[in-house]
Amino acid sequence: MKKLSKKPFLLLSCGAVTVLLIASIFAFRKGETGESSVDVKQDGRLQYKWSIPPSPTSMSFAGEKVPLDRQDVREQLDREILNNYYSIISTLSDIRLSTRYFPEIEDRLKANGIPDDFKYLCVAESALINQTSRVGAVGFWQFMKDTAPRYGLEVNDEVDERYNVIKSTDAACMYFKEAYAKFGSWTAAAASYNCGMAGYNTQATYQRSNDYYKLLLAEETMRYVFRILALKYYITQAASVGFVVMPPDAYKPYRVHQLQVTETIPDLEQFCIDHNITYRTLKWFNPWMRGHSLTIKNGKGYTIDLPTGNW
Repeated sequence: MKKLSKKPFLLLSCGAVTVLLIASIFAFRKGETGESSVDVKQDGRLQYKWSIPPSPTSMSFAGEKVPLDRQDVREQLDREILNNYYSIISTLSDIRLSTRYFPEIEDRLKANGIPDDFKYLCVAESALINQTSRVGAVGFWQFMKDTAPRYGLEVNDEVDERYNVIKSTDAACMYFKEAYAKFGSWTAAAASYNCGMAGYNTQATYQRSNDYYKLLLAEETMRYVFRILALKYYITQAASVGFVVMPPDAYKPYRVHQLQVTETIPDLEQFCIDHNITYRTLKWFNPWMRGHSLTIKNGKGYTIDLPTGNW
């Protein structure tokens, strides 16, 4: 459940590309005063003019109002709004991936009685990519190996359900219910996903409040909910704040048909040959399958997604 620490080379390359993209987008845009967003110096160099993005005047998370009338809260949100505004590549990627994965995440949140806004927490955790953090947290919801079984996820050499979007969403919902029962607030439950229920409770007890917006927490947790709010803002208001993802560019949910397997598959490559797909395709649609075989014990079964149509 820890936030991913990006590799230095990735940060540098993404930073360079981002600067170029920003320059190309804003270079000759006219402002309200008629002035250009860039000045051309006498020696030919360009002097760009960066602006502060608009921030919302009111927001809520899971039906709980964000107290933007407080200066410290407003400035914390402003920081994350600004940070994501100029993280063009990652923000556009979040928006286009949301159209692929939100439908099934929304379905599981609703089925578990969890507020819909928690889908933005999933974006904050993993950017809707099955990745592994530097401390070993895995999948969309970034579960640690030791924590996963507690919330019903199977993790072994052949199966790692932290990579299963539906099952890991159900597991995350179990956590949110537990945290909400403990703290009485969805916002606190979301914040505790970053620092752990024990960590949040320690500070809440000492500071005599469960209110996230009144607590002094570790820096990462202090920013965590505001990052979620910024992502909610940009994904829901994308076009109005300059992030234009045309319908053809928005990723669609995969078209799959499901195969129920109740017997051991000793060789997944042969399984792929039998079903006229590549091994790569099998793992693409079923990243939770981690080995070269799938052992089924005690009458347990698994659901395998196979692509429908050309792939």
